[in-house]
Amino acid sequence: MSEEERRRCHLLQMALDGRITVKDAGELMGVSYRHAKRLRRRYDLDGARGIVHGNRGKSPPNAFPQEVKDHILELSQGKYRDFNDTHFTEKLIEVEGIDISRETVRELRRSHGIKPKNKRRPKRHYRRRPRKDQEGMMVLWDGSPHRWFGVEYSPCCLMAAIDDATGTLVAARFFLFEGSEGYLWLLRHIVNNYGIPLSIYQDRHGSLCRNDDNWSLEEELAGKQEPTQVGYALEALGVRSIFALTPQAKGRVERLFKTLQDRLIAEMALNSITTIEAANRFLDTVFIKDFNKRFAVSAEEPIKAWRETSPHIDLERVIGFRYGATVGNDNTVRLGGVIIDIPPGPKRRSYAQAKVEVRQLLDGSWRVYYKDKLIATYPSTTIGEPIRALNHKRTHTKGAKSYSWVYMASQPIP
Repeated sequence: MSEEERRRCHLLQMALDGRITVKDAGELMGVSYRHAKRLRRRYDLDGARGIVHGNRGKSPPNAFPQEVKDHILELSQGKYRDFNDTHFTEKLIEVEGIDISRETVRELRRSHGIKPKNKRRPKRHYRRRPRKDQEGMMVLWDGSPHRWFGVEYSPCCLMAAIDDATGTLVAARFFLFEGSEGYLWLLRHIVNNYGIPLSIYQDRHGSLCRNDDNWSLEEELAGKQEPTQVGYALEALGVRSIFALTPQAKGRVERLFKTLQDRLIAEMALNSITTIEAANRFLDTVFIKDFNKRFAVSAEEPIKAWRETSPHIDLERVIGFRYGATVGNDNTVRLGGVIIDIPPGPKRRSYAQAKVEVRQLLDGSWRVYYKDKLIATYPSTTIGEPIRALNHKRTHTKGAKSYSWVYMASQPIP
């Protein structure tokens, strides 16, 4: 089963045990209350087997042939590029002779990155969101760049995460800037010390959400963009990502940083702390415990919703940086200034031109995997923020573009 299916089983079991309501389970699964009841019945009758869709692997009988979809996309980007979804659907039916619904046209266009011509979204009405009932249902995290050590020192970023139900500060650490390394560190700390949360509420920072319009050919065929490095880790663990569109939507974590800028700065000044290393030791040994003792509250439901980690998951690999690479003819992988030698394997003497997955762990060390098998390692190097860049190699597909995550050059740590 996928991690998402395991997560659904976990939520449905909680609903059957009476630990949460079916409505709450449906919201956490991202489905309607009606469908949540349907899933609960399936799970009650057939167990985990009832969660796997019966049509998996089958082609739907009403699916449009791929050549028809390609023709519709060609018309959408060419002859009818200035038409909105409804107008374009009318032309497909009346002029092109393609009988298709507006919703199908809309989904097809959006899945290939074609934005709507006009947005007619009404203004939202904001209201206070009630806390979740159980600890572990939702974690909120964010970063706060600030002059934490005083105006005479350079600014840095405090990365922090709190539990929504209790307000417990579950992780906090200083970094030079808000980026992927900080969020992955928070995630690893939370999973190791508490468990896997059911969802994470976050803003649309570039480390968490793809905000670009650059679609590779593979992404266009798949109908969705690849996630960020942090997004890869969350998907692998089955954590639901919820993106806030306004600062008001994540008001609890915003208020957390307001409190920290008031109390933590004063505490560090009192203890003459002026470096990131000393500040992180202070957080781990003193401040977080004291903060939670003063400000954390009891959840409405005493039973916790943290999910245990699956035994087959390698957390060090999952909660790390992921790069795709091709082994060179000299059996090396090159990423920036890093050159990793691939030794001959027991069943394969050469890996030249093989597609491999390269992982940099949070301690800076490297691993190379071929078909999920570890084939090489490399000592620690400085962790750099990955960037997604256009591959300039010539492609055989006209108009196709290829993007990949790029590791910036660094030197091994002595």
